[in-house]
Amino acid sequence: MIVSRSKYKRVLQYILLLMLAAMLLFPIVLITANSFMDENEVISTYGMSGSDGTALDKDYAKIVFIPGKASLMQYYYALLREPTFLVMFWNSVILTAPIMLGQILVSSFGGYAFAKYRFPLRDQIFFLFIIVMLMPYQVTLVPNYILFNKMNMIGSYLAIILPGVFTTFGVFLLRQFIQGIPDEYSQAARVDGAGHLSIFFRVIMPQCKSGIASLAILSFVDNWNMVEQPLIFLRDSYKYPMSIFLSFINTSNPGIAFACGILYMLPAVLIFLYGEEYLIKGIQLSGIK
Repeated sequence: MIVSRSKYKRVLQYILLLMLAAMLLFPIVLITANSFMDENEVISTYGMSGSDGTALDKDYAKIVFIPGKASLMQYYYALLREPTFLVMFWNSVILTAPIMLGQILVSSFGGYAFAKYRFPLRDQIFFLFIIVMLMPYQVTLVPNYILFNKMNMIGSYLAIILPGVFTTFGVFLLRQFIQGIPDEYSQAARVDGAGHLSIFFRVIMPQCKSGIASLAILSFVDNWNMVEQPLIFLRDSYKYPMSIFLSFINTSNPGIAFACGILYMLPAVLIFLYGEEYLIKGIQLSGIK
């Protein structure tokens, strides 16, 4: 009877997990399948406004998983005929790459300082870091805007990149990771005459590959999907990243909406699949629950 109950419990768990997986994968499967529709089928299926600007009267949208006629025209228009997509895509890269690299550099030094370097009020300052980390980003938007407005940097990518580089989460993540490295490595390096910089680059960093990879993945996904910062700090729409462009694409060109969604999602998915093992290992070793 005990075995039978355990089997039923396991089967129930599998069913619940399958249902949850189906719910999470549903929009991805739908957008992938619909990306192979042509523009006319997209308009007729989802009742969007046509290319001539006339709206189609439809009270509901059908859900179609198999296109009536498979076509690559959405990808053709998105990549070759509509330069707006590529411009916005590279805008996202211009914003995301410097923030990610800057976070890795600043957070590595900050994490090492809080984990291995002893200075007055170290723990109290780190406690303030945690408080700031718990604040939503929207809280800092107004003071950041006032500061960059006085510096005449509103409308520049630097108004987004600089606050993104100095993140408290990255310092917290790498500090937790570096704390797990035994002090004996650093003490042995000091016996050989190594200073803090030498210990940092030759002893600590080679052992932080998983933590750095975790931070890089989390930073890329977070900043790749930014919305509030570009809308507030950028004045020219041609500087907007792809995350902003996707919100307007249904009204401007519904025929390539699904293809643009797939192309925009692809870099984050590939980075996650490539670094999934590093991400899991880095978070486990950092002690974050």
